[in-house]
Amino acid sequence: MTVDVLAIAAHPDDIEMTCAGTILSLVAQGKTVAGVDLTRGELGTRGTPEIRLQESIEGSKAMNLIARENMGFRDAFFKNDEEHQMALIAVIRQFQPEIVLTNAVDDRHPDHGRAAELVTQACFYAGLRQIKTVGKDGLPQEAHRPKFVYYFIQDRSLKPDFVVDVTPYWNQKLAAIKAYKSQFFNPESDEPQSYISGEPFMKFLESRTREHGHMIGVEFGEGFISKRMLGVQDLFALV
Repeated sequence: MTVDVLAIAAHPDDIEMTCAGTILSLVAQGKTVAGVDLTRGELGTRGTPEIRLQESIEGSKAMNLIARENMGFRDAFFKNDEEHQMALIAVIRQFQPEIVLTNAVDDRHPDHGRAAELVTQACFYAGLRQIKTVGKDGLPQEAHRPKFVYYFIQDRSLKPDFVVDVTPYWNQKLAAIKAYKSQFFNPESDEPQSYISGEPFMKFLESRTREHGHMIGVEFGEGFISKRMLGVQDLFALV
């Protein structure tokens, strides 16, 4: 199965919080999008890996993902090394995306920046034909390098290089986030409080999306960072 866009993130729920609106807008344009979680989020304060897996299934449905996989890397302890790069290269070659969306280059959680580095290098190395990988069918994979890697913005207030208008998809994005009942504000939960479990964090997520939207004159937006210069062919296509 190949896709147009592949979202790769350190933890289940990272994708929903940061780029669910963008994914929904891409799907509405007829693009195919898949998701990959690097870890099961097993060190999280709330929930269990099993609960988070089920929540990720619900979140995937809310975002209309065509597929979602979990790499099973160790939460907090995965590394940007050959072993992890080779595993991720095989997945990138499996999906053959043109665009990859991934974690913030710098963020409060150390896993996010490390994931961004891992994904960036794996995307480049996936294009080297002398690196050999085998697919799930046991056959050798062809080299494939995504054309673009974009980094979503998470906890820290980073300046985006571009913002996607997600106003029509805000309610669906919110539904995707709320699929993670074990993680976010849930008055019925009796689990310990965490950094993201309170109502103020949900308000922060809305405020961030409104802030990015305000930057381009719309109600809701999702900002991204690009390490390469972006070009346009149609000035009238800009928001």
